Amino acid sequence: MSQNTTFDYLLVGGGLQNGLIAMALLEHRPTARLAIIERDQRLGGNHLWCFHARDLPPDATGFVTPLLAHRWPAYQVMFPDLTRRMDVEYLGITSDRLHEVVSQRVGASAGSTVFFGAAVEQVTAGSVTLADGRVLQGALVIDSRGPERLEAQGRLAYQKFVGLEVALAEPRPDFVPRLMDANVPQTDGYRFFYTLPLAPDRFLVEDTYYADGPALDRDQIRSDILSYAERIGLRVTGVVREESGVLPLTSRSVGDPVRDGVIVGGYAGGWFHPTTGYSFPVALRLARHLASVDPRQVFGKAWDRLIARRRSQAKYFNLLNRFLFGAIPPAERRSAFEIFYRQPEEMVLRFYGMDVTVADRLRLFLGRAPRGLTLRGTLAALLPRKT
Repeated sequence: MSQNTTFDYLLVGGGLQNGLIAMALLEHRPTARLAIIERDQRLGGNHLWCFHARDLPPDATGFVTPLLAHRWPAYQVMFPDLTRRMDVEYLGITSDRLHEVVSQRVGASAGSTVFFGAAVEQVTAGSVTLADGRVLQGALVIDSRGPERLEAQGRLAYQKFVGLEVALAEPRPDFVPRLMDANVPQTDGYRFFYTLPLAPDRFLVEDTYYADGPALDRDQIRSDILSYAERIGLRVTGVVREESGVLPLTSRSVGDPVRDGVIVGGYAGGWFHPTTGYSFPVALRLARHLASVDPRQVFGKAWDRLIARRRSQAKYFNLLNRFLFGAIPPAERRSAFEIFYRQPEEMVLRFYGMDVTVADRLRLFLGRAPRGLTLRGTLAALLPRKT
């Protein structure tokens, strides 16, 4: 492992965004010297990141495929008046796989390294100063530390969840993943359960909310998860792992992608889906761009097109959020999602991939109105909102 202090790329934070960037650079610019600076002793934290196979373009399969820990050929969504099977491939990256693959690939690359347990004191356009006094130099610095660094003034609501990875007494090899089971009490806004089989006898069950506030009653939610698992026929023998998150959803574009010459990646830089909270598709676009150009020539026409595309999509989804959280009463938000899942399959996939067309945008706004939507609420959503 290299002990250099001078690199081509300094990647601050060891989460999904910088993991993708590192893998893309090692694939497409194999002689590049890069350093990942991570405050913990492992990369990736404690997460499972999922996305549709459609979000993985051919030029990225080489460096993303090693990160994949799970593949599901189909999934279901369930509402009071709709149950739908989506025969599309759904993929998952775990923190453990991200740590294993990225740390091995970086460690095997000459001139590259991962600094574990490294607290950051200062980040500038050409350097990162660690708390122990070491100064790392880099031609390009990408700061991708967590969602808590997202600018507070753009926050409108929250997607929040608690998930339990549970062991089962009996395997369920034929269980079809449930991305949304909304046939549950609609407390604290729009609520649904998310159930993924990680192995025939090991499942992830999450209780998820689209809510106005960030509070999570974790003890109650853990109990509710176990009750839900029992109701759908999963005989739980123990909890293997727990994860939780409170992700801000925005009413207007936030997250400056460049601050004082430093590229801001991940959630803090706005590389996420404003409505779903999904980060993989947009984070991958940043990684692909950085791997396609010299680190000293990042900010050209291709960068301008990337940012323009992101801002156009984000502007639409921010407007959608204002409708969802400002114009529709919390108890009726479920109907908006049920209407959405009646749309054509390709449109649903473009929505999650933050790649909607003009026709998609019109279809969502001009179609059937969700219950509880009023003219007053619509006007309030369209008017500028103080945050």
